[in-house]
Amino acid sequence: MVKFGSIVDVNQPNVPYVTNGKPSDFTSQLLQNGDVIVADTAEDETTGKAIEVTGITDNYAVSGLHTMVARPNVEFARKYLGYYLNSPSYHNALLPLMQGIKVLSLSKANIAKTVVRFPKDVKEQANIGIFFKQLDNLITQNEHKLNLLKQLKQAYLQKIFSQELRFAGFSGTWEQRKLGKIGNTFNGLTGKTKEDFGHGDAKFVTYLNVFQNELATLKQLDSVEIDERQNQVQKGDVFFTTSSETPEEVGMSSVWTYDIKNIYLNSFTFGYRPTVELDLEYLATMLRSPSVRKKITFLAQGISRYNISKSKMMKIEVPIPNIFEQENIGSLFKQLDNLITLNQQKVNLLKKQKQAYLQKMFN
Repeated sequence: MVKFGSIVDVNQPNVPYVTNGKPSDFTSQLLQNGDVIVADTAEDETTGKAIEVTGITDNYAVSGLHTMVARPNVEFARKYLGYYLNSPSYHNALLPLMQGIKVLSLSKANIAKTVVRFPKDVKEQANIGIFFKQLDNLITQNEHKLNLLKQLKQAYLQKIFSQELRFAGFSGTWEQRKLGKIGNTFNGLTGKTKEDFGHGDAKFVTYLNVFQNELATLKQLDSVEIDERQNQVQKGDVFFTTSSETPEEVGMSSVWTYDIKNIYLNSFTFGYRPTVELDLEYLATMLRSPSVRKKITFLAQGISRYNISKSKMMKIEVPIPNIFEQENIGSLFKQLDNLITLNQQKVNLLKKQKQAYLQKMFN
């Protein structure tokens, strides 16, 4: 139920089908338009998630496992209940009624104790439902655009780094160079205890900063005391994570693009400093391209926790076109990343606006 919104049209392609049985087998369970399906069990507070059913004509629909169905016995405008029952004010009223520790559940008796607030004027209910449905449509449209941009980036990553797609004016095979031949490694913070962190005039790049960002961000730094014995990072350095719970997430890279003093690197990562000219945007994109990530993943070792060594990482060959082609490639992916970021921010803003409206309209 979590993957659906507040309103579900049973004709949507992502609504699962019952493959065995016939309508007469479910006569007492068949849904009607306006019914509300409520999740009565979940491992978290998504217990109580509600979906209002629409789109039933000549077709049949039933609710799934771990749900209960509520059928109004008074008139409600379509879509009103779906949005109201998912509002913060109503869901917060459900929280004290949930039972369990690892799995939270709601009973029909407890649901029956709750109070539903609604305008007496059905037209006002309808306007509220239409308003939130329009918001949902806007969110869906922008999420679709965001997904298309992400897919476009993945397609370009595949085709450009396989040299299937080239910018006009460039030809010839790219060089393949081992990382160890075009740069040197350095360690992150050493000799520190947990008491050394969280204060001081220096900063260090956190593990999550490296893991989450192709280009390291200033927003994910933490404090530490200035220590002249440690390696300071420099503009153009690359950071690699050394371990993860899955081989696909080992050796994630992040490029440092700032010229700031007294910045160190987390101890659960290592640094790499190129000794040849490289465009930083190209470097960041190339190290996370499918072809290079495949090589890194292949070297991951472990069972419950996977690791990769600096020495093995330095044996990986990476593609190095001339600096002008690097700049073109880096610029393309920077523009794509900016578009993805802007659209992600728009989606996040729309979702926040929806939650604010749900809070204020139903409070």
